[in-house]
Formats: sequence, structure tokens, C-alpha cells
Amino acid sequence: MVVLNKIYTKTGDAGETALGNGSRVAKHSARVNAYGTTDEVNATVGMARLHAVGDVDAALARIQNDLFDLGADLCRPDMEKDAEAEYPPLRMSDTQVLRLEAEIDAMNKVLEPLRSFILPGGTGLAAYLHLCRTVCRRAERLAVELATMESVNPAAVKYLNRLSDWFFVAARMANDDGRADVLWVPGANR
Repeated sequence: MVVLNKIYTKTGDAGETALGNGSRVAKHSARVNAYGTTDEVNATVGMARLHAVGDVDAALARIQNDLFDLGADLCRPDMEKDAEAEYPPLRMSDTQVLRLEAEIDAMNKVLEPLRSFILPGGTGLAAYLHLCRTVCRRAERLAVELATMESVNPAAVKYLNRLSDWFFVAARMANDDGRADVLWVPGANR
């Protein structure tokens, strides 16, 4: 259980922050950028939930919890030392990736195939889901970049990749199962 009695600690005033293993790094480090952007994804999901109901809202709630798991995974370096940790570190699992894939497949069954690229927009929910998608793609790029420098759980990167696809398909569902998608018209304003 996490207990936060004091919100400000002043320990980051010099531009450093603590990682999940207690080590300190610069707040602009690749690892902090990766998990910080994952937190941004979570905030955009919170905005999307203002427009979601029923099964979509429940799925977004699960995703928000997964994103906290993902942040916990990314903020803990040295995967090879997980067995030595006092408490087992929380790591993303392929099961979480497979759940997203199953949900994408189920949503995609009712959608007509795309015949054009679509513009972010349509309903309020669709617009927010597209925002979630783009911030998620940025988090994925940062996690992939981090993986070129340090060890990163491969399931964490896979999760971000599938999640952005999930947001795309869910946005189409939110646009009347794709019928209200805003289509790109190449060169329309020349």
C-alpha cells in the first residue's frame, strides 16, 4: 500500500528525481521522459472518460490502471536485478497486451474497412481518444528510445504499441462505428 502523507518533499528541487529502485537521476533523463509521458497518456484517458459510458468507460478504467502498472515498470531500471529486490517489481505482462488485442479484434469486427485516412475528430469521445492515441505514440517512441540505452521490459513497449491501436479503433467506434469518421481529403484546400 502506498501512503503519501506529504506531497512536496523538496528532494527534486535540484532537478533530480528518485526511480523505483531508489537511485536518483536527472528529471530530463530518458527513463523519466518515458514514464512521465505514460502519465500524460493516463491524464488524456481521464479526459476521454468524461465522454465515455458503459463498456467503453470500464475498458478505459482498466487501461488507466494498466498505465499506472506501466509507469511502475518503466520507473524501475535494472530488470536483471528484479530477483534481488526486497519486493517483486511490478512489470507489464504479455497477458495485458493480449487483452488489448482481443478488445481491438472485437471492436474491429463491426467496423467497415478504411478507404481513407481519418482526421482526429467527430464526437467528443472520438476526439479525446485520438488525443490519447497521439500521446501514447509519443510514449512508445520514448520507451523505444530508452530501450536503446537501458534495459526495458519488452511487454511494456508492446503494450504501448497495442494501446495506441486500441485508441484508434475505439475512436472509430465512438464515431458511430466509423460512419461518422472525419475523412482526409488529400489536397482539398489547394
